[in-house]
Amino acid sequence: MMKLELCAASIEAIQIAKELNFDRIELCQSLEQGGLTPSLGLVDYALAHGVETHVLIRPRPGGFVYSQGEIELMIRNIIACGELGAQGVVIGALNKRGEIDKESISLMIENAKGMEVTFHRAFDDTANYKKSLDVLIDLGVKRLLSSGLEVNVERGMENLREMVDYARGRIEIMTGGGVNLSNVSNIVKEVKPDAIHFSGTKKILLDEGSMFSETILKPDRERIRKVQMALS
Repeated sequence: MMKLELCAASIEAIQIAKELNFDRIELCQSLEQGGLTPSLGLVDYALAHGVETHVLIRPRPGGFVYSQGEIELMIRNIIACGELGAQGVVIGALNKRGEIDKESISLMIENAKGMEVTFHRAFDDTANYKKSLDVLIDLGVKRLLSSGLEVNVERGMENLREMVDYARGRIEIMTGGGVNLSNVSNIVKEVKPDAIHFSGTKKILLDEGSMFSETILKPDRERIRKVQMALS
């Protein structure tokens, strides 16, 4: 049965996921930068509210070739998430050749200690999806989040179809990156993924009257609900 995962970067998003009975969330912060590792307090909040929580482990914005210090930080965050009781972690790291960093990912999986492991859209920065999928399968990664090696799922649709066929159930394929009400039904029909991942956000100006006002991506309950209903 296809699962529905909400990309949640705020207390409000956690509450919406709980209210609408999402299968799980990918918990992060700073969606405006593509998502970064959330605070441990936010992880604890999500778990305390009974939401299946898979935590994004990404120490900074930008690409996915990390220093030794950044890898160490990611492993510390994985261990901390496990101690809090998170059900999964969402990871990704590449080497300088643009291939999956097998050594670092293996270390992260080892320290996940039974938590489910999802490899995120760092995959879309690799060149050969078959080779990359083989590596993830050999490492024992549970699922892959991908837009089909393109900037969004609509452009990556053909690649995603091929990836699902190539995976043959050996790893779950979860589509994400530009999923919305206008395309979600077609994605399900054409790709037949194991899961759909989306955030359902809109840009708003936060605290307009403050000198510290910022434009953020805020979860839109109605938008989220409509996508969910399109899949029911």
